[in-house]
This record gives sequence, structure tokens and C-alpha cells, in this order.
Amino acid sequence: MASRITALVLTALAVASCRTAGRTAGIAPGSPAVPPGPPIIQPGAPGEASRVISAEQAADLSQVQYIGADIKFMQGMIGHHAQAVEMVALVPSRTGSEDMKKLALRIDVSQQDEIKMMQRWLEVRGQQVPAPGAHRMSGATLMPGMLTPEEMAHLAGTKGADFDRLFLAGMIKHHGGALTMVEELFAAPGAGQDVEIFSFASDVDADQRMEIDRMGAMLNALARERQQ
Repeated sequence: MASRITALVLTALAVASCRTAGRTAGIAPGSPAVPPGPPIIQPGAPGEASRVISAEQAADLSQVQYIGADIKFMQGMIGHHAQAVEMVALVPSRTGSEDMKKLALRIDVSQQDEIKMMQRWLEVRGQQVPAPGAHRMSGATLMPGMLTPEEMAHLAGTKGADFDRLFLAGMIKHHGGALTMVEELFAAPGAGQDVEIFSFASDVDADQRMEIDRMGAMLNALARERQQ
């Protein structure tokens, strides 16, 4: 997965290197100083402001390592995404709405891709990679927002408009849980600093907020149709 933060750091280092070379090569003593280049901006975590950093700080950021909270986040998010994939798999056989089918396809593609990315991230670092279906095992701890086995069974037992309403409400709850997981990650001291973790968690926050808004609008439309 491409990392916006990695690109930022590499660009900053290249600019700083060129700027330094320009100041030291071919400039006679007493010549006017070369004006400073544009500032380097470090994006803030979701809900936080960006800040200006030095080239040296940008170099330090490129070496930031992951910690236990990062590992826990990736492991937990695999199971969280896996349940979303299970939920959207119910859609084609239970709804007549093309909008619902398109929504389900978008969620399926994005969550499947992100599961593969998280698995690779853990494998490369020699960490345990949970099976996508581990959340269904007896006694497994459900991540925030995940549906219980009883809620999943209820969803699977409905069709038509009833299914659509239950699915949208359940997926809004599910996405809200992902936002909670991101918030908890960034609240943990030293967590979310690895460039891949930062980029992924920030994307999860932005994408799932947009989908919550979209699903909320769809749920409101269903409510209006029911009143007519």
C-alpha cells in the first residue's frame, strides 16, 4: 500500500540535500546566503493539526519503529475487516437494491485488499497473523463495533427492505468501531508512528467516515419510503 508519509519524508530529504549542496558548492566566501526552501509539513493524526518540522526531524521520522500497540491494532483490524466481508457476502442474495449491491462490492474490495496488506505487514515483522475467521471462535474477543453471533444470525435471516435496514445499521455500527480502534491507536503513547501504520489508520478513519455518511443517507431514504 502506497504511503503518503513515506513520500513526504523522501521528498523532504531530497530537497534538504539539494539545498545543502547549493549552499556549499561554488559559492565564494561572503556571498549572500541562499534563501531557505519551502517548509516541511508533517500531517497530523485524524482530528489533529499538521505542523512544520525540520529536515532533521523528517529524517528521524523515516526511522520510526512500530510498537506493541501497532501490532495489536493490525491483528485486531484483520478480524474486524473479516466480519465486514462476511456481512457484505450476504447482500447479493438478500436485497433487490442495486445501490446496496454497489455499496457491498466497494466494501468487499477495499476490506479484502486491506486484510492482505495487514497480513503482509505482520509477516514481514515476524508477528503472529490471525486467521481472518478467528473472531468466530468460541471465546474470541470482538473488536469495537463488531456484531455478535446472534446479531449476525439475525441479519442472515432477513430479506428485502428489512435486510437493507438491518445491514446498514449494523455496518454503521461496525464502521464506528473501526473509528474507535483508530482513536485508541493514536491515543497510545508512541503508537501510530510507523509510516505504514500512520497512513493506513488515517485512510481507515477518512474512508469509513465517508461510508458512514453514505449509509446514513441510505438508511434515511429507507425510513422515508417506509412512511409513505
